[in-house]
Amino acid sequence: MALGSVLLEILHRPTTGQVLSELLIFAIPLWVAVAIGVLVGWVWKPKWASTLSREMLLDAKQGGEFSVTSLSTMIPSLNILKFQLPSFFWAADGGGIQTDSFSGRRTLNSKCSSSKMEKEKPNLVMEDDLEHLCKLVEVKDGGPAWIQMMDRSTPTMNYQAWRRDPETGPPQYRTRTVFEDATPEMVRDFFWDDEFRAKWDDMLVHAETLEECPTRGTMVVQWVRKFPFFCSDREYIIGRRIWKSGRMYYCVTKGVPCSSVPRRNKPRRVDLYYSSWCIRAVESKRGDGELTACEVMLFHHEDMGIPWEIAKLGVRQGMWGAVKKLEPGLRAYQKHRASAAQLSRSAFMAQINTKVSADHLRSLETSINDSSEIEIRETSEKPVGHNVPKFLVIGGAVALACSLERGLLTKALIFGVARKFAIRRS
Repeated sequence: MALGSVLLEILHRPTTGQVLSELLIFAIPLWVAVAIGVLVGWVWKPKWASTLSREMLLDAKQGGEFSVTSLSTMIPSLNILKFQLPSFFWAADGGGIQTDSFSGRRTLNSKCSSSKMEKEKPNLVMEDDLEHLCKLVEVKDGGPAWIQMMDRSTPTMNYQAWRRDPETGPPQYRTRTVFEDATPEMVRDFFWDDEFRAKWDDMLVHAETLEECPTRGTMVVQWVRKFPFFCSDREYIIGRRIWKSGRMYYCVTKGVPCSSVPRRNKPRRVDLYYSSWCIRAVESKRGDGELTACEVMLFHHEDMGIPWEIAKLGVRQGMWGAVKKLEPGLRAYQKHRASAAQLSRSAFMAQINTKVSADHLRSLETSINDSSEIEIRETSEKPVGHNVPKFLVIGGAVALACSLERGLLTKALIFGVARKFAIRRS
């Protein structure tokens, strides 16, 4: 509507010269934005684009026909059309609808092979990972300073978030969440329970236990997560393990290699993944001196395969909305456990912990004297590219939205992010 009103205003100019000059001024920024969008699209070209051009060229030389089925396997966007159009439309291409094994439903399987894991993969999640997490918790890992980016609360939950940008690698996040009326053991099981996670985490479309060790509690799991906009689904192969010291739990999850699960173009596998947390009982904000609240210190970073500045903007805009889903999920889990429901296999594995002493933890924390810093105040830094004119931001969003085939929701999200991005510069 805004674009149409601008064009109408230009066309109502009194002279033809003024109309042409105004149209020229109006069109130049759009063409510049389109050129930037084309350049970015070419640099960020997906694998299926080059595969598609090679297949079409080969079929043309051989005099064959390029089928819709082969086209849809290489262009992810066409798979969405299969669910929006009648099945007989696709049957004309030589068969019915073929869906990805992860799409359209949540599946949870378990394949236990403890002896194989103990013998073949003893070094998935080891004490070095515990040492690293301890130093993160005590802010002694020697990394850059943490800059606070959020401080929100509800009547029964407090949430704080920090971010830092290392010299190499993706942005890193540190969060502190305090749940009222929750025990560390319940929160530990809640985060580990993949079967129940599918009920509250709408981004999780597939979770499967690949391997587990019933003596140490180490697990290898496969996740497939659905991303909200302009990204294909992401696959994670995660190794995880829990250490216990009193009623403190150090939970380590990270990306690990797995030769038994072949790598595919879709969903795209995320190799660099780290998400670990420390869970402990803390005093309630009611001030009664009772340790009836639970604190979760989370440290997270991953390379999702998208530009980090875009990822940071998306995280900042969507963080609180995602966090607000945590507490209803935890309260539902508390009721689920109170109903004497059968314990899931993953929740059972969460209770197999490696015990460590407090003295041993202190020795890990002091093994390196380097310390990080925490910036308490809200960050005042402006996003990279704050000198970029607003029309380039909006124009770039136009080019990006027009180059995608993910429907109106995707484009609305892109325009929404671009609008906030531009307003922040004005």
